[in-house]
Amino acid sequence: MKLQDKLDTLRDDFENGRLPLVPTSEQIEIMHRATRTLIDSGQVGRALKAGDRAPDFSLSDPDGNIYILRDLLVHGPLVLTFYRGVWCPFCNLDLVALEAVREEIEARGAQLLAISPQTLANSRRSQRDNKLNFPILSDPDSEVAETFGLSFSLPDDLIEVYKSFGSNLSHFNAGQDWRLPMPARYVIGRDGLIAYADVNPDYTRRPDPSELLPVLDKLR
Repeated sequence: MKLQDKLDTLRDDFENGRLPLVPTSEQIEIMHRATRTLIDSGQVGRALKAGDRAPDFSLSDPDGNIYILRDLLVHGPLVLTFYRGVWCPFCNLDLVALEAVREEIEARGAQLLAISPQTLANSRRSQRDNKLNFPILSDPDSEVAETFGLSFSLPDDLIEVYKSFGSNLSHFNAGQDWRLPMPARYVIGRDGLIAYADVNPDYTRRPDPSELLPVLDKLR
């Protein structure tokens, strides 16, 4: 089953009360409205795209290792995914799908990394709960996501919905504000140029990881 099929099933189960967390119709509408507002803002068009130069960054993983983009690219291309956090079931499905192709990515000389605004402890939880074998880096206050054009602030009514679900981002995230990245996936070549970009303001829509492999083949 393709990743998007799994995401569609998850969304349908959630919105139709087939999961332990059952949202009200009003909460579902608030979530839909927030997504429409983000789409209508046109921010996705301002995010970095293929052909742009990736901004350098320096971020830590839960073990205290520092990852610097320019140093990583010395060894080969980088597959970089931005996601919302361990509290987001859509993101967890996405990470598991990436893990399923990790060895194929690495066989093409590339490295796979994930970035989220969550704390280091929650990054470790993401790795453990999803059985991931690639690094998850903490991006406090979504500062790196901002340089890629991905960071946005949640509206007040959506904040209250998330709190009611037990997803208080001020506890999950390494910063104190309610900012998230739009889910995004990039392939960055050794020259620092973005060879592939997929950014979607609808967090329930993700590209299949198999799309990465032909891109990496061309970079070899």
